[in-house]
Amino acid sequence: MSKIAIIGSGSWGVALAVHLSKKGHDIKIWSYSEEEADLINKQKRCKFLPNLIIPENIECFLDYESVVWGSDIVLHVTPSKVVRSTVQEYKKYITSQPVIMCSKGLEKGTLLSLSEVLKEEIPFAKIGVLSGPSHAEEVSVGVPTALVIASEHDDVIKMIIDLFMNENLRIYSSNDLKGVDVGGALKNIMAFCAGIAAGLGLGDNTFAALITRGLAEIQRLGVKMGGRIDTFYGLTGLGDLIVTCLSEHSRNRGAGFLIGKGNSLSYVQEKIGMTIESIDNIEIAKKLAEKYNVEMPIVDAVYDVLNNHLDPERAVNMLMTRSPKSE
Repeated sequence: MSKIAIIGSGSWGVALAVHLSKKGHDIKIWSYSEEEADLINKQKRCKFLPNLIIPENIECFLDYESVVWGSDIVLHVTPSKVVRSTVQEYKKYITSQPVIMCSKGLEKGTLLSLSEVLKEEIPFAKIGVLSGPSHAEEVSVGVPTALVIASEHDDVIKMIIDLFMNENLRIYSSNDLKGVDVGGALKNIMAFCAGIAAGLGLGDNTFAALITRGLAEIQRLGVKMGGRIDTFYGLTGLGDLIVTCLSEHSRNRGAGFLIGKGNSLSYVQEKIGMTIESIDNIEIAKKLAEKYNVEMPIVDAVYDVLNNHLDPERAVNMLMTRSPKSE
């Protein structure tokens, strides 16, 4: 039995906790919210997964020391925009345990991937990234799922495989930390675009084109940032892109759907009620494309929809009538 610290009490943090608890591990979750902690501890519920009953061997705390100190491993599962500030709070309790980034996103301002943020803040720690096509709603109830653990340290990869892998969750390994990290961040933007397409009432042909050309944009930028091209055609690229673009579980797709229906961004954020990583990362992706001189017309179009009042239907028309290109 391992002592596992989970930083973040959202749907994905709780889903990972439930999976690991069923394997007999001792789970402690950190939450910033007293309301969420009380719900987990007293009612064994998660407000983001309302049909789930949380096992008894999961506890939630409001202080970092109770969760991180003495743990065997730390799983970081917070919104990308607070990753650095959160790590700064708990890093004094990190000793020899690995820290695994389970969030997907990029850091505004620095344009860093989240694993790079970890390396800056805790350079003495062994780092990994756990990513792949995985809705919390399904992982929490044991729907068969495949994920990837990426790390530069073989012992970290082995540890994650041993901790997580069973008949419901298969873990693949990779040493392409940057590719796995970036693929997970950029796919949320394409899922937001897929939601807009759904909101506009577009069809299967459109979704196929969006996923394929969206993957081309992700791959172009990801390789320029240091990822391997084959990573983007695997679970953490194409796989995650498919599940996030096509599933109604996806909050990023759901947010885009509401935009496609003509709703304001403020309404969408209030309606979804959880962090929408795509919205937080669209501006960052555009800046990265400019930094690395990478053509990303889909990212450009959705940026203009959100920031320059471009009508979504007009955005689709502009993408379709661009000058001919070789695939």
